[in-house]
Amino acid sequence: MTRRTHAILATALAAALTLGLGACKNDKSDSGGGDAAAGSTRAPGAESGTIVGGTPVKGGTLTVLSNQDFAHLDPARNWTMPNMDFGIRLLYRTLVTFKAEPGAAGSEIVPDLATDLGRPSDGGKTWTFTLKDGVKYEDGTPIKSADIKYNVERSFAPDLTGGPDYAQQYLADDENYKGPLNGEHLASIETPDDRTVVFHLKRPVAEFSYTATLPTFAPVPQSQDKGPQYDLRPFSSGPYRIETYDRGKQLVLVRNTNWDQSTDPVRKAYPDRIVVTQGLKGGQVDDRIIASEGADASAVEWMNLRPESVSKVLPKADVRSRLIAEQQGCTDMLYPNTSKAPFDDPKVREALMYAVDRDAQVTANGGPAMGDVATSYLPPALAGGTRLDPLKIPSTGDPEKAKQLLKDAGRTDLKVSLTVSSGDKTRAEALQQSLAKVGIQVTITTADPSVYYDTIGDTKNAPDLAILGWCPDYPSGATFLPQVFDGRTIKEKGNQGNVEQFRDQATSDRIDQINAMSDVTEANKAWQQLNEELMKKAPTVPMLWQRRPLLAGTNVAGAFGSPVWTGQWDFATIGLKDPSKSKG
Repeated sequence: MTRRTHAILATALAAALTLGLGACKNDKSDSGGGDAAAGSTRAPGAESGTIVGGTPVKGGTLTVLSNQDFAHLDPARNWTMPNMDFGIRLLYRTLVTFKAEPGAAGSEIVPDLATDLGRPSDGGKTWTFTLKDGVKYEDGTPIKSADIKYNVERSFAPDLTGGPDYAQQYLADDENYKGPLNGEHLASIETPDDRTVVFHLKRPVAEFSYTATLPTFAPVPQSQDKGPQYDLRPFSSGPYRIETYDRGKQLVLVRNTNWDQSTDPVRKAYPDRIVVTQGLKGGQVDDRIIASEGADASAVEWMNLRPESVSKVLPKADVRSRLIAEQQGCTDMLYPNTSKAPFDDPKVREALMYAVDRDAQVTANGGPAMGDVATSYLPPALAGGTRLDPLKIPSTGDPEKAKQLLKDAGRTDLKVSLTVSSGDKTRAEALQQSLAKVGIQVTITTADPSVYYDTIGDTKNAPDLAILGWCPDYPSGATFLPQVFDGRTIKEKGNQGNVEQFRDQATSDRIDQINAMSDVTEANKAWQQLNEELMKKAPTVPMLWQRRPLLAGTNVAGAFGSPVWTGQWDFATIGLKDPSKSKG
């Protein structure tokens, strides 16, 4: 997670948000809550189902104001939630995708490039998809099944790091495969004709339709592949194509005139152009969208609203009506490097679990209304809405128990490094203070958000500690615990899930057993049991369950937070009230 936060005004933030947003209804009125007076319970944001600005009108320029560049736009490498939202909704289509609706409906899947959700056979070990007629790339050439196969194969390439690794986990006969650039292809993916793609899996995967929503299952024609440089210019199969991209400064999207709405009921493609302005400071973005002057009236922010901006938003009903704060459905954790001392010792990791003051993390993150104390790895959304709490550790921690555990381990006066995204420095400082109480001295290093995941994903040079969150790729424990805690997922470069480098044979064996279960209900119970077992082994420390507060300009319409992509705007439906008022 790269939430930008500050401890100041945390108490005011909590009280104000509770008043202005806490009892929000699932209001879908065209006013977007604009009729709400200060203190009203009808402001949008704190609960699922609200839409800001009513129904958009086609045309105009939507502006996105951001503090950062995209980590990756190449569909083989794109695996951070807001970036997946942006890529999948605007630049490329996948075999299957999520509905573009607020609230619970947005977690339902529908066919995208495929005609259906896939057809299983061989007990769920073989999945067949058929492409729709008339789907095309930006140059008018048809999208073929071989292009889906090719991009899945690309995800195995060592120089295309950082992307989803479900293909590596699921596909049969893929050991030692290094991608298609040397002319080798996977026999486990068949393309008997231009519209049919067949996946042969190592084991039954009942939820493979959900897996096919990931950008790994977007098409890339071999003729357009430029290896790592493809990140700068993905070839569009979606409603927009890249006109210009100056990394870290500006990305401009224009319409893909060969995209056919009749084949794509999900994406509405309201704006004519989308301009992403990067490298801005968070407070600057907040102030510009609050004022909504000129082009900023037609703008949305990419990063979260800063806590110090809350006092400028909530007292004003017209501004508050443009705020959303969708639940992210992720768990923010502290990741100790378990591959080396001192965190290769389970006793030291257990001490860390008791040493962390989670209340201080909530305060540093902006207060209780912007996040809750996390008491387990699995968020409530993956536990039937239940807040699991297997260890019953006080939210302020238990420093005395942590000290005793460190003493038992023969580890006192530890000195460790902590690397965080620059937006998480306040949280890092709060963590530094709580660990100092048990004798752990922490040195903090910050990294730019655009390179943070690559920095901590370099296993040979990984820091002692890191802060990041994990979000399920779809609503299943199968997309959470295996990714974060299975040692077989660790990669030397671009290590995205198991950043703590936790290797435990019993955990891997249990993951295999649960994955083999054909009963989804039985599997969900088993994931919760594994969650409890892992908490006792303390490979990471759960800290926060967050919301994503975002502001839209006065001319923005059709805007809501996606329940799938951590509460980021769903770019499939966002647009403008009056395109003639937009600039850019």
